[in-house]
Amino acid sequence: MAPTAPRTHSAPTAPPPADRRADRSRLRTRVRWRASGVVAAALLLAACGTSTTSGSSDTEKAAASSTQEGLTEYPAGKRPTAPMLSGETITGDQLDLADLRGKVIVLNVWGSWCAPCRAEAPDLKKVSEETRDLGVRFVGINTRDNDAAAKAFERNYGITYPSFRDPDGKLLLGFDGRIPLSAVPSSVIIDRDGRIAARIIGRTTYTTLSELVKDLAAEKNGGGTDK
Repeated sequence: MAPTAPRTHSAPTAPPPADRRADRSRLRTRVRWRASGVVAAALLLAACGTSTTSGSSDTEKAAASSTQEGLTEYPAGKRPTAPMLSGETITGDQLDLADLRGKVIVLNVWGSWCAPCRAEAPDLKKVSEETRDLGVRFVGINTRDNDAAAKAFERNYGITYPSFRDPDGKLLLGFDGRIPLSAVPSSVIIDRDGRIAARIIGRTTYTTLSELVKDLAAEKNGGGTDK
Protein backbone atom coordinates (compact mmCIF):
# COMPACT_ATOMS: atom_id res chain seq x y z
CA MET A 1 0.00 0.00 0.00
CA ALA A 2 1.48 3.35 -1.03
CA PRO A 3 2.24 5.80 1.81
CA THR A 4 -0.29 8.62 2.24
CA ALA A 5 1.01 12.01 1.30
CA PRO A 6 1.05 14.43 4.27
CA ARG A 7 -1.71 17.09 4.34
CA THR A 8 -0.61 20.64 3.95
CA HIS A 9 -2.45 23.73 5.26
CA SER A 10 -2.00 26.86 3.25
CA ALA A 11 -2.00 30.23 5.05
CA PRO A 12 -5.17 32.30 4.58
CA THR A 13 -4.97 34.50 1.58
CA ALA A 14 -5.11 38.24 2.38
CA PRO A 15 -7.87 40.08 0.58
CA PRO A 16 -6.77 42.15 -2.34
CA PRO A 17 -6.11 45.85 -1.62
CA ALA A 18 -9.34 46.85 -3.36
CA ASP A 19 -11.39 44.67 -0.97
CA ARG A 20 -9.60 46.11 2.06
CA ARG A 21 -10.37 49.63 0.88
CA ALA A 22 -14.05 48.71 0.42
CA ASP A 23 -14.23 47.29 3.97
CA ARG A 24 -12.71 50.45 5.42
CA SER A 25 -15.15 52.57 3.43
CA ARG A 26 -18.14 50.58 4.76
CA LEU A 27 -16.84 50.98 8.34
CA ARG A 28 -16.46 54.73 7.93
CA THR A 29 -20.00 54.92 6.53
CA ARG A 30 -21.42 53.06 9.56
CA VAL A 31 -19.53 55.37 11.94
CA ARG A 32 -20.86 58.44 10.12
CA TRP A 33 -24.43 57.15 10.31
CA ARG A 34 -24.09 56.48 14.05
CA ALA A 35 -22.62 59.92 14.63
CA SER A 36 -25.43 61.50 12.62
CA GLY A 37 -27.98 59.67 14.77
CA VAL A 38 -26.40 60.98 17.96
CA VAL A 39 -26.37 64.55 16.64
CA ALA A 40 -30.01 64.30 15.52
CA ALA A 41 -31.06 63.02 18.94
CA ALA A 42 -29.21 65.84 20.65
CA LEU A 43 -30.87 68.44 18.44
CA LEU A 44 -34.30 66.97 19.16
CA LEU A 45 -33.71 67.11 22.91
CA ALA A 46 -32.51 70.69 22.64
CA ALA A 47 -35.58 71.67 20.65
CA CYS A 48 -38.10 70.16 23.07
CA GLY A 49 -36.29 70.02 26.37
CA THR A 50 -37.45 69.34 29.91
CA SER A 51 -34.62 70.80 31.93
CA THR A 52 -35.48 71.11 35.62
CA THR A 53 -32.73 73.60 36.42
CA SER A 54 -33.98 76.81 37.96
CA GLY A 55 -32.73 80.25 38.85
CA SER A 56 -34.72 80.27 42.09
CA SER A 57 -32.94 81.27 45.28
CA ASP A 58 -31.78 78.67 47.82
CA THR A 59 -34.41 79.95 50.27
CA GLU A 60 -37.13 79.51 47.69
CA LYS A 61 -35.93 76.01 46.81
CA ALA A 62 -36.01 75.04 50.48
CA ALA A 63 -39.57 76.34 50.82
CA ALA A 64 -40.83 74.49 47.76
CA SER A 65 -41.93 70.89 47.83
CA SER A 66 -41.93 68.38 45.00
CA THR A 67 -44.43 65.52 44.89
CA GLN A 68 -43.34 64.12 41.52
CA GLU A 69 -40.63 64.64 38.95
CA GLY A 70 -41.03 67.99 37.23
CA LEU A 71 -43.65 69.32 39.70
CA THR A 72 -42.79 71.98 42.28
CA GLU A 73 -45.39 73.32 44.72
CA TYR A 74 -44.91 76.39 46.91
CA PRO A 75 -46.49 76.70 50.40
CA ALA A 76 -49.06 79.48 50.65
CA GLY A 77 -46.88 81.70 52.85
CA LYS A 78 -43.76 81.41 50.69
CA ARG A 79 -44.98 81.77 47.13
CA PRO A 80 -42.91 84.02 44.83
CA THR A 81 -44.65 86.86 43.02
CA ALA A 82 -45.50 86.04 39.41
CA PRO A 83 -44.63 88.48 36.64
CA MET A 84 -47.70 90.21 35.26
CA LEU A 85 -47.07 89.56 31.59
CA SER A 86 -48.59 91.65 28.84
CA GLY A 87 -48.27 91.64 25.08
CA GLU A 88 -49.74 90.52 21.78
CA THR A 89 -51.49 87.20 21.29
CA ILE A 90 -51.05 84.97 18.26
CA THR A 91 -54.38 86.33 16.96
CA GLY A 92 -53.15 89.93 17.16
CA ASP A 93 -55.07 90.97 20.29
CA GLN A 94 -53.54 92.63 23.35
CA LEU A 95 -53.52 90.70 26.62
CA ASP A 96 -52.52 91.80 30.13
CA LEU A 97 -52.45 89.31 33.01
CA ALA A 98 -53.11 92.17 35.42
CA ASP A 99 -56.68 92.16 34.09
CA LEU A 100 -57.06 88.60 35.43
CA ARG A 101 -56.05 89.47 39.00
CA GLY A 102 -58.28 87.60 41.44
CA LYS A 103 -58.45 84.59 39.13
CA VAL A 104 -56.36 81.42 39.25
CA ILE A 105 -54.19 81.57 36.14
CA VAL A 106 -52.63 78.60 34.36
CA LEU A 107 -49.78 79.64 32.07
CA ASN A 108 -48.69 76.97 29.61
CA VAL A 109 -45.56 77.28 27.49
CA TRP A 110 -45.94 75.44 24.19
CA GLY A 111 -44.94 75.19 20.54
CA SER A 112 -46.65 73.48 17.63
CA TRP A 113 -43.34 71.72 16.84
CA CYS A 114 -43.21 70.05 20.27
CA ALA A 115 -44.50 66.46 20.54
CA PRO A 116 -45.17 66.57 24.33
CA CYS A 117 -47.13 69.79 23.75
CA ARG A 118 -49.38 67.95 21.32
CA ALA A 119 -49.76 65.08 23.79
CA GLU A 120 -50.89 67.32 26.67
CA ALA A 121 -53.14 69.64 24.62
CA PRO A 122 -56.35 67.59 25.08
CA ASP A 123 -55.80 67.52 28.87
CA LEU A 124 -55.24 71.27 29.02
CA LYS A 125 -58.40 71.87 26.99
CA LYS A 126 -60.46 69.62 29.25
CA VAL A 127 -59.24 71.15 32.51
CA SER A 128 -59.70 74.69 31.17
CA GLU A 129 -63.32 73.96 30.30
CA GLU A 130 -64.08 72.17 33.58
CA THR A 131 -62.63 74.88 35.83
CA ARG A 132 -63.68 78.09 34.10
CA ASP A 133 -66.74 78.49 36.34
CA LEU A 134 -64.42 78.11 39.36
CA GLY A 135 -62.61 81.32 38.44
CA VAL A 136 -59.72 79.72 36.55
CA ARG A 137 -58.27 81.16 33.36
CA PHE A 138 -55.80 79.48 31.01
CA VAL A 139 -53.26 81.46 28.97
CA GLY A 140 -50.68 80.02 26.61
CA ILE A 141 -47.18 81.27 25.83
CA ASN A 142 -46.35 80.21 22.29
CA THR A 143 -42.60 80.15 21.74
CA ARG A 144 -40.18 79.48 18.86
CA ASP A 145 -43.10 79.22 16.46
CA ASN A 146 -44.80 81.06 13.63
CA ASP A 147 -48.35 82.35 13.79
CA ALA A 148 -49.70 80.11 11.03
CA ALA A 149 -48.44 76.92 12.69
CA ALA A 150 -49.61 78.09 16.11
CA LYS A 151 -53.11 78.91 14.87
CA ALA A 152 -53.35 75.55 13.10
CA PHE A 153 -52.35 73.83 16.35
CA GLU A 154 -55.13 75.59 18.26
CA ARG A 155 -57.70 74.72 15.60
CA ASN A 156 -56.65 71.07 15.54
CA TYR A 157 -56.95 70.69 19.32
CA GLY A 158 -59.91 73.01 19.87
CA ILE A 159 -57.96 75.40 22.09
CA THR A 160 -60.01 78.56 22.68
CA TYR A 161 -58.04 80.36 25.41
CA PRO A 162 -55.54 83.03 24.29
CA SER A 163 -51.79 82.58 23.84
CA PHE A 164 -49.06 85.19 23.96
CA ARG A 165 -46.67 85.41 21.02
CA ASP A 166 -43.17 84.83 22.40
CA PRO A 167 -41.02 83.70 19.46
CA ASP A 168 -37.70 84.51 21.11
CA GLY A 169 -38.50 83.70 24.76
CA LYS A 170 -38.49 87.28 26.06
CA LEU A 171 -41.63 86.77 28.14
CA LEU A 172 -40.11 83.70 29.78
CA LEU A 173 -37.19 85.81 31.00
CA GLY A 174 -39.65 87.52 33.34
CA PHE A 175 -39.76 84.37 35.47
CA ASP A 176 -36.12 84.83 36.60
CA GLY A 177 -35.09 81.33 35.56
CA ARG A 178 -38.01 79.50 37.15
CA ILE A 179 -38.94 78.43 33.63
CA PRO A 180 -35.80 77.45 31.68
CA LEU A 181 -35.97 78.60 28.07
CA SER A 182 -35.45 75.00 26.95
CA ALA A 183 -38.36 73.70 29.06
CA VAL A 184 -41.11 73.25 26.50
CA PRO A 185 -43.74 72.35 27.49
CA SER A 186 -43.99 73.75 30.99
CA SER A 187 -46.78 75.21 33.10
CA VAL A 188 -47.02 77.76 35.91
CA ILE A 189 -50.09 78.03 38.13
CA ILE A 190 -50.69 81.45 39.70
CA ASP A 191 -52.97 81.90 42.72
CA ARG A 192 -55.61 84.59 43.15
CA ASP A 193 -53.06 86.91 44.77
CA GLY A 194 -50.73 86.82 41.77
CA ARG A 195 -48.19 84.43 43.29
CA ILE A 196 -46.66 81.29 41.80
CA ALA A 197 -48.27 78.32 43.55
CA ALA A 198 -46.91 75.51 41.37
CA ARG A 199 -44.63 74.87 38.44
CA ILE A 200 -44.59 71.87 36.11
CA ILE A 201 -41.55 71.29 33.92
CA GLY A 202 -42.42 68.93 31.08
CA ARG A 203 -45.70 67.43 29.98
CA THR A 204 -48.55 67.58 32.48
CA THR A 205 -51.53 65.23 32.76
CA TYR A 206 -55.23 65.72 33.31
CA THR A 207 -55.12 64.28 36.83
CA THR A 208 -52.15 66.32 38.03
CA LEU A 209 -53.34 69.60 36.55
CA SER A 210 -56.97 69.18 37.56
CA GLU A 211 -56.09 68.48 41.20
CA LEU A 212 -53.68 71.42 41.44
CA VAL A 213 -56.06 73.88 39.83
CA LYS A 214 -59.14 72.83 41.79
CA ASP A 215 -57.23 73.01 45.09
CA LEU A 216 -56.09 76.54 44.26
CA ALA A 217 -59.56 77.57 43.13
CA ALA A 218 -60.84 76.54 46.58
CA GLU A 219 -58.37 78.86 48.34
CA LYS A 220 -59.38 82.26 49.65
CA ASN A 221 -57.18 85.24 48.85
CA GLY A 222 -54.10 84.88 51.04
CA GLY A 223 -53.85 81.13 50.67
CA GLY A 224 -56.56 79.88 53.03
CA THR A 225 -59.13 77.28 52.01
CA ASP A 226 -62.87 77.87 51.93
CA LYS A 227 -64.72 75.63 54.35
